[in-house]
Amino acid sequence: MTEATAVRSNQAALKEAAAEHLFMHSSPYRAIAHDAGKRVLTEGKGIWVTDIDGNRFIDALAGLWLVNVGHGRAEIGEAIARQASTLAYASSTTGTTIPAIQLAERLAAMAPGDQNTVFFTSGGSESVESALKIARQYHYHRGEPKRQKIIGRRGSYHGGTYGAMSVSGTRQVTDPYHSPFMPGVLHASPPYCYRCDFRQSFPGCGLLCADQIGQMIEYENPKTVAAVIAEPISASNGIVVPPDGYWQRVREICDKYGVLLITDEVINGFGRTGKMFASEHWGLVGDMMTMAKGLTSGYVPMGGVMCRPHVVEAFEGPNSLSHLLTYGGHPVAAAAALANLDIIEREGLVENAARMGALLLEGLNGLKSKHPCIGDVRGLGLIAGVEVVKDRATKEKFAETGPELKVLNESLRRRGLLTRAGTIINLCPPLCISPDEVQQIVDIVDGALGDLEQSAGLA
Repeated sequence: MTEATAVRSNQAALKEAAAEHLFMHSSPYRAIAHDAGKRVLTEGKGIWVTDIDGNRFIDALAGLWLVNVGHGRAEIGEAIARQASTLAYASSTTGTTIPAIQLAERLAAMAPGDQNTVFFTSGGSESVESALKIARQYHYHRGEPKRQKIIGRRGSYHGGTYGAMSVSGTRQVTDPYHSPFMPGVLHASPPYCYRCDFRQSFPGCGLLCADQIGQMIEYENPKTVAAVIAEPISASNGIVVPPDGYWQRVREICDKYGVLLITDEVINGFGRTGKMFASEHWGLVGDMMTMAKGLTSGYVPMGGVMCRPHVVEAFEGPNSLSHLLTYGGHPVAAAAALANLDIIEREGLVENAARMGALLLEGLNGLKSKHPCIGDVRGLGLIAGVEVVKDRATKEKFAETGPELKVLNESLRRRGLLTRAGTIINLCPPLCISPDEVQQIVDIVDGALGDLEQSAGLA
C-alpha cells in the first residue's frame, strides 16, 4: 500500500467512524456522511481552516462566532499547558485560583461602567442561565419574591439549556420538541428596522419596539417582572443593529420599573463590533452582562456574568447565591482567557475589527447595484449580514429549504467560504483578518449571489 493510499484509507475510516459514533450538534444522525456542509477539520491558521481532504476555506463565521484572535495561536496552547501542569482544577465553592482572580480583575477593568464582579461559567448558555437565577434571587433578597418574569425579544437566541432556550425568541424551532417552556417568559418585538413589526420607519416610528417593553412591564405588573434580556446586536435575528436611541430608551424603562437589564454579549463581546463590548457603542451598562465565546476565542470553554455592585451586594451576609457550576472559574480556562486577552490588546484586534468591518460593509454595499437579490446589508465591526430576497420591492423571502438557498450554500463552499447562509449570509470572521482577505470574502459572496440569481431566474 502506497503512502497516499494509506492516507486515503485512514481518511475514509475516520469519516466512517464519525458517521457511526459522533452525534453532531443540531444535525441528524450520520450527518457527516450525508451533508456536504459537514467536514472533518484538521488545521487552522488565522482566518483559514483546512479539512481532512486538504480543502482550504475562509472561516467566515469564526468557528461559531467566537475564534476572535484566529486559529493556530500557540501562545494560548502554551498557557493552557503551563496551568494544567501546575493546578488543573479547584472547586469554586471552596476557594479560587490565581488565574481566576487575575481574570476577574482584568474583566472588571475592561467591562462597561461599573460591572465590577464576575460569576464564571463554562459557556454562553450557562452564563444566561446564571444571570436569570441571579436576577430572580436578587429580587427575592430585596423583599420582592414575586418578581419572577423575564422579557426577551422575538428572534433572539440566548442558548440551548432550558432557561436560556425559554427566553430565546426562537419558538418556531424549539416548540415542537421542548414546550412547555419556563413559565413567566414574555417576548417583545426586536428593533429589526428592515422588517419592522409595526410597519413603521425610523425615526418616525418613535422607537415603538422599545416602548413596547415598557407597555409589557406595565401590563404584567412591574412588581412581577425580574429582568429584560437582549443582545446589543442580535446575530440570530439576522445581524440586527438597533437604531439610535433604542438602548437608551430600554435602559430608562428598566430603571423606571426597577427591572434588571441583562445585556447578552456572548457573541458581541471581546472586539467583535469594533469596541471591546458592543454596549459601548451606545454608552449602555446592563445590570448584568453575559459573556463567553470570544473570552477565550474558543480555545477552551469559558463564560461569565458581569454584575454591577448593587446586584452582588444583595447577596452579602446570609443571602448567599443558591447556584453553582462544577467548572466555573476553571483555572486552565482562566489562563487561556488571559493569554487570549493579551493577544487582543497587543495586536490591536478591536481597532482592526473596526477598520476591517468598515471595509467589509463598504464592499458588501457595493454589490447592491449588481445583485437584485440583496435586500439589505447591515452590521457593525466584523459582524455583518447580507439579507437575500426574491423581490427587493416587496422583500419577499426565499424559502429556507428551497433550491435557491441550497445553490447559494453550495456555491459559497465551492468557492472556499464556510459560514451560515439562509435568507441571511452571516459574515463574522476572526478579528485578525487583513484587507486582502476581506476582499476575498466580498468576491466569494459576489460570485455566490450570481449563482443564486441564475438559479432563481433573476439574472
